[in-house]
Amino acid sequence: MQSAARAPKEYLDSLPHDRKEAVSKLRKVILDNLPSGFAEVMSYGMIGYVVPHSLYPQGYHVDPAQPLPFLNIASQKNFIAVYHMGIYADKMLLDWFTKEFPKHSKLKLNIGKSCIRFKNVDQIPYALVGQLAAKVSPSEWIETYERMIKP
Repeated sequence: MQSAARAPKEYLDSLPHDRKEAVSKLRKVILDNLPSGFAEVMSYGMIGYVVPHSLYPQGYHVDPAQPLPFLNIASQKNFIAVYHMGIYADKMLLDWFTKEFPKHSKLKLNIGKSCIRFKNVDQIPYALVGQLAAKVSPSEWIETYERMIKP
């Protein structure tokens, strides 16, 4: 569900208590582990982490006025989601995450192309999400992104 919030704190304050607590923990673990250079913004109605125009002036090819998206977190209707473009673009990163997940959770991995879904707020593997956030620097993401969009 998209939010009209203009800042992460406003987004968090709009959530029900259990969701606010879980998304706040996700935000903290991401901020604590994300390599330097990414910027936290509100994007697509979610808390987002992007490569800012100061590092990648070209912006997102779909809308160059937007910074290059990398990771988003959101409270959806039936789950909390981590949208990580790196696992969509890099099979090795996806394979690593898929292999590591059972070491951090008793639940079955619920994942789409770039969306990791957590239906139980008490079963989010925060440490693993932190490790995932730490794996790709802005420059590495730019390289991967450019390989993806260029024929």
